[in-house]
Amino acid sequence: MTSELRIIPVRVRRDVRPGDDLAGLLLAALHQQNLRLTAGDILVVTHKIVSKSEGEVVPLKSVKPSAPARRWAARYGAGARLTELTLAQAQRVVRMQKGVIITETRHGLVCANSGVDLSNVDGGRSAVLLPHDPDASAARLHQELRRRLRLHVPVIITDTFGRPWREGLTEVAIGVAGMTAFRDYRGRRDPHGFKLKASIEAVADEIACAAGLACGKLDGAPAAIVRGFGYTRARGSAREMIRPAERDLFR
Repeated sequence: MTSELRIIPVRVRRDVRPGDDLAGLLLAALHQQNLRLTAGDILVVTHKIVSKSEGEVVPLKSVKPSAPARRWAARYGAGARLTELTLAQAQRVVRMQKGVIITETRHGLVCANSGVDLSNVDGGRSAVLLPHDPDASAARLHQELRRRLRLHVPVIITDTFGRPWREGLTEVAIGVAGMTAFRDYRGRRDPHGFKLKASIEAVADEIACAAGLACGKLDGAPAAIVRGFGYTRARGSAREMIRPAERDLFR
């Protein structure tokens, strides 16, 4: 049972560069804010700084747009190079309509533009891709924190997605390590004695959203400590949150 939850933004004072020691950078940022990770904490990190540290940054001038990308860009006033990156990063194009491209990435994530993003990079000259394997990235950071701190600190890597049938963006967990992504209530009874049959709470996504509220988009806080949540220790995976095709009613 979680009685009180605290979300503490972690501000990083410089841009993250390819090859950076991300664990060291985050621990230094915590030290500068007179913060430290303690037992029971969860560290939430935006994928942007993970991707940057792993070198998943593409200068747009290096991208050669294909004919389909040029046609789409001309029709909707989009960037041809960004369109080409979007298509190249897609495992499957779900929809290309009304100037919007929704794809399924190689990770199985369904999102706009294959997760390719220009914001908070270098003013539009380069694009950041999703990490090659967000679960593996979360596991590496989790293991490095355990090595340095002798603490079990789960790690959640997040991205910002739109949602079908609803306006606005929200955070989702795309990488998880050190905790279960779900809280399973199936088989338990509610206060009225009703036995729950389908209640599986996506706590990793909920934690991602809570951290997003505290960090904002323009405040230089690409990480957050979530304190007070009673998580369940496990190897963890965000991939298990992707609904299998045989149970997906919308494919």
